[in-house]
Amino acid sequence: MKDEGIFERQGGLGKRSESLSRQQGCEGECLAARFLEQRGLRIIARNYRCRRGEVDLVARDRDTLVFVEVRWRSGNRFGGAAESIDARKQRRLVAAARHYLAVFRVTLACRFDAILIEGGTGETLEWLRDIFCL
Repeated sequence: MKDEGIFERQGGLGKRSESLSRQQGCEGECLAARFLEQRGLRIIARNYRCRRGEVDLVARDRDTLVFVEVRWRSGNRFGGAAESIDARKQRRLVAAARHYLAVFRVTLACRFDAILIEGGTGETLEWLRDIFCL
């Protein structure tokens, strides 16, 4: 009996689901970037990564640097988009933001925002400002 597919699925979603999730994540980040740009923010970085975390979007809102987490949930089976930004995710966002601030020697005020996208095709988009403090 062959168990070839078991090893793909044990660690996570499986290759096909992971690539679909990654694709949806990219689409969500593009939707979020357009949404923010339409409201006057300027996107200055996408997918900023460091060893301890990642920030989906870094934007400038006048004299404020904004670190944006984009969350897309197609259903509420495992909680909505807002509930998925738990304490662990917040720690990783803060770590990546601190790294960004240090590397680029940024002295601007900063805040953390979230763009929440709900529904399979992104029917609902919500912008939450100042979701937590640094």
